[in-house]
Amino acid sequence: MEEKVRYEQYQRLLDHVLATCGMSQTLPEPRLIHPVELAYIGDAVFSLYVRMRLLPVSSHVQVLHDLASRMVSAVMQAKAMDALEPELTDEEVQIARRGRNTKSTVPKSASVREYRQGTAFEALMGYLYLLDRKDRLQALMDRSFERIRQAMEEERKQKKK
Repeated sequence: MEEKVRYEQYQRLLDHVLATCGMSQTLPEPRLIHPVELAYIGDAVFSLYVRMRLLPVSSHVQVLHDLASRMVSAVMQAKAMDALEPELTDEEVQIARRGRNTKSTVPKSASVREYRQGTAFEALMGYLYLLDRKDRLQALMDRSFERIRQAMEEERKQKKK
């Protein structure tokens, strides 16, 4: 019975979202958007960035998918966030902190710290995207991609030993 109620609630929410998504609503000020929603946008932005960077590397979609999935994982995003933190502005630090402190269920694929740090990273990317700070967003994603690439290379070398 409880499952049926949950399904009905989901259907009502889905109906509401579908009904309103065609409307030309303006987004609230990015500082007022919940950190989980910023992370949701940031995840999409960084995922697309990674896919575009990887596209010239291979014509094998499965290889591209496997690489992209690993690069956008919470574990790798945490490494990127660790590397970025010293160069963040006070405003960016505040957004990252909000993302990090957001309560959510942590998957088994990452530690609590990695997952929280990954969420901070995504929230920051979403925030910069919504503010249309393209240059800053591009610079941070470039540095993040490089840090993640280095981390994956280090892991590969460790496995060879």
